[in-house]
Amino acid sequence: MTIYWVLAAIIGAAGQTARNAMQRNLTAKIGTVGATQVRFLYGLPFAILFLSLASVLTDHAVPSLNPAMFGFTFCGSVAQILATALMLLAMRETSFAVTTAYTKTEPVQVAIFGIIVLGDALSVSNAISIIIATVGVMLMAVRQGDRLTKSGLRPAAFGIASGAFFALSAVSFRGGIIGLGDAPFALRASTVLVTSLAIQTILLMVYMVVFNRKALFGSLKVWQSSLFAGFMGAFASQAWFIGFSLTSAAHVRTLGLVEMIFAQIVTRGLLNETTTRREWVGMALILAGVAALLAFG
Repeated sequence: MTIYWVLAAIIGAAGQTARNAMQRNLTAKIGTVGATQVRFLYGLPFAILFLSLASVLTDHAVPSLNPAMFGFTFCGSVAQILATALMLLAMRETSFAVTTAYTKTEPVQVAIFGIIVLGDALSVSNAISIIIATVGVMLMAVRQGDRLTKSGLRPAAFGIASGAFFALSAVSFRGGIIGLGDAPFALRASTVLVTSLAIQTILLMVYMVVFNRKALFGSLKVWQSSLFAGFMGAFASQAWFIGFSLTSAAHVRTLGLVEMIFAQIVTRGLLNETTTRREWVGMALILAGVAALLAFG
């Protein structure tokens, strides 16, 4: 099954990079809350399609929800909303690649949450691999000449806090998938994905109706440009969840650090930002950590 979760993590990282870039552009048009809602509202129909395909291809009925599964999924859904909003706030204050780097402190936090919440085992070699990759992330985040000023602390705080909530959501979603029992792994992943997106859409809809109707109307007006972002969000999440159904969240999210490579491609090609020597060194450490995880994990 190793090849399946490896492929799932790489596909998830690529899809997430595309979705993040699209959400970054939407933030300038409809604000942080509106852009956050886009990934859930417009991703839900595609997630339902994925669930239908999984049910047909596995020849199994959609598994019934249970309290353990729903509890984990609800926790993960709320954590992911907060993580996405914090990530977009960071992107408003610093570059796309640097924001991605800050949020990618997530694997260390995933490993800790995984041990505490689910009891997922973590070997010494795996821990070292995660640390090496995370050091690479931080090298990419800190550029030569940067100073620890208030303006520099804000995006760092937003990004690292985003990583913490992404970590909690990943572990919670894995808990929800495990809670569905012995159904085929793709079907369990799709079921949790649909449940989480439905929860997130409802929660944000209620919030925006009460507190931010401008963002709600804005997210509805940009439906054409939001559809692809929604698809990429659902597609990336489907891949991540398949990975979570096959191995620990720490393994999946550490391998997902290859997203940093994809982010650099976006940075250089679409956003016209440069890549420094320090960032190249950081990418080399990320690849070394990922290679060690695959070799000894």
